[in-house]
Amino acid sequence: MNTKNRILLAAAPFAVAGVVLAGCTATTATSAESRTTEAAATVQDVDATLTAEQVLADDEDATTVDAAEAEGSSATVTLDGDTATIDGDGVTVEGSTVTITAGGTYTLTGSLDGAVVVDAPEDAVVAITLDDASITNTAGSALSILSADDVAIVLADGSANSVSDASSYADDAEANAALYSDADLTISGGGSLTVQGNGNDGITSKDDLKVLSGTLTVTAADDGLRGRDSLTIEGGDITVTAGGDGLTSDQTDDATRGYLWVSGGEISVTSAGDGLSAATDLVVTGGDISVASGGGSADSPSEDVSSKALKGGVYVVVEGGTVHADAADDAVHSNGAVHINAGTLTLATGDDGIHADTALFIDGGETEITRSYEGLESAQITIDAGTVFVTASDDGLNASSGSGESMQDSGEMITINGGDVTVDAEGDGFDSNGSATMTGGTLTVWGPTGNGNGAIDVNGSFDVSGGTLLAAGSAGMAMAPTTDSAQGWVFASVSGAVGSTVQIVSDGTVVAEYTASKAFATVVYSGAGIVSGDSYDVVVDGSTTTVTAGEGGTSGMGGQPGGGQGGGMPGGDAPTRGAQGDGDAS
Repeated sequence: MNTKNRILLAAAPFAVAGVVLAGCTATTATSAESRTTEAAATVQDVDATLTAEQVLADDEDATTVDAAEAEGSSATVTLDGDTATIDGDGVTVEGSTVTITAGGTYTLTGSLDGAVVVDAPEDAVVAITLDDASITNTAGSALSILSADDVAIVLADGSANSVSDASSYADDAEANAALYSDADLTISGGGSLTVQGNGNDGITSKDDLKVLSGTLTVTAADDGLRGRDSLTIEGGDITVTAGGDGLTSDQTDDATRGYLWVSGGEISVTSAGDGLSAATDLVVTGGDISVASGGGSADSPSEDVSSKALKGGVYVVVEGGTVHADAADDAVHSNGAVHINAGTLTLATGDDGIHADTALFIDGGETEITRSYEGLESAQITIDAGTVFVTASDDGLNASSGSGESMQDSGEMITINGGDVTVDAEGDGFDSNGSATMTGGTLTVWGPTGNGNGAIDVNGSFDVSGGTLLAAGSAGMAMAPTTDSAQGWVFASVSGAVGSTVQIVSDGTVVAEYTASKAFATVVYSGAGIVSGDSYDVVVDGSTTTVTAGEGGTSGMGGQPGGGQGGGMPGGDAPTRGAQGDGDAS
């Protein structure tokens, strides 16, 4: 039994009361600001350590519709211009409208300038095989499922199918997508389906939408694929171009619904809004996902439309697969918690690489943020394992609750227990508005070259008891770990350029050596065997500076003379902050 308690309410004031636990346990925190534009999610007691299985266990199971479950009528429907011929029963034709009226199995082939409608009993299971079928309806939805219990759409092996709808819909239109379903909908098969959503969405299910296989190419004026209760992708080759969100689940009335789960498939999304968006949970356990949202990282986030690559209202969990994201807004965003413990993420963004309002936990996987304003941002950041590389024009790692800047410890925390973390930042490299602790792992910070920020900027204490730390940056705001840290550290005012060799030497023995990726004026090093009070040589390109471990710099209190300015102080102009919620209300 897990502890994922969350409710869906109207937006509430933002507050974080976080508790940081050592070892492999990240943060449990209470209450996070909703950033959706309507029926917003207020998150309570999110636990960033929850696995994909644990998060999904609290979600309602999605329905998988097997075509073999369909019993009753059977017919082959040959579409022919503005009419159709029927071989079998359970189907009627009136003008250019073909209506399926009973549960059973139906095969559609040919071309129709009109509409196919499913209006079967509410307990009916309907299976529709598209076998080189093309449906174009300039007056509404091309294929609409208005009444049934469950519907399976099977793309016949080797077939090429298409649906295209009207250029606009009335505000009160029930069916408002090229392929619309009021029932649970499952798509499978070895054929292809091209969807042209001219007036609104491409494919919409008001219940569960699941894709098992097939090749889907969707172009939509608004959302590409929308499963209101849930959207599940288990396989297939899916390409979406959307004027709204690419893939979305937007049920906000039930905390067990409104989730999006990708476990397989090849997915490519280009969206003006969010790439993958879930009102509650966004879970990735497999698949190959490529997202370009809001024009990509070269654009500034819009003030009006949310254009994140991956967004979850409560949880975002990445536990496998491959994610490539190029986003104007955050590449990965959660109003609650983000957990990354497997998979490969390559992220570029005009704002935050990974943002969680409450807690961010990384204990595996490979994460590379190639471009960002701030790399990792959350009130609580915990890294236990995995490889993380961050490039940021401002802060690399930033523990901030978004409640305004202060030089006092405001309760945020960065915890490094393991992993291999490398930061290249033009603002503060390692920045906490609260405190920080390091018990293991490797943390390498190539900090700013300008004196308005520092490689380390911690408002409270920064205790180092294990692991290996190198922080090199400018001199103006240089800071070292807390003086009474259990593991010793050295601080040296030494200058070097890109490509310079930096060595830490003890009694003639080189204990650490680095090649600089940026110019620097100070170096902080902490590692096993460094003893406070002992003398060490810091050698840069053969030039030696002798220092005493535990002395120099400012130790763990931002805002003091020689210390940092306080967590989160910008090193440059911040980008225009984009809309945090959904970009549409459909």
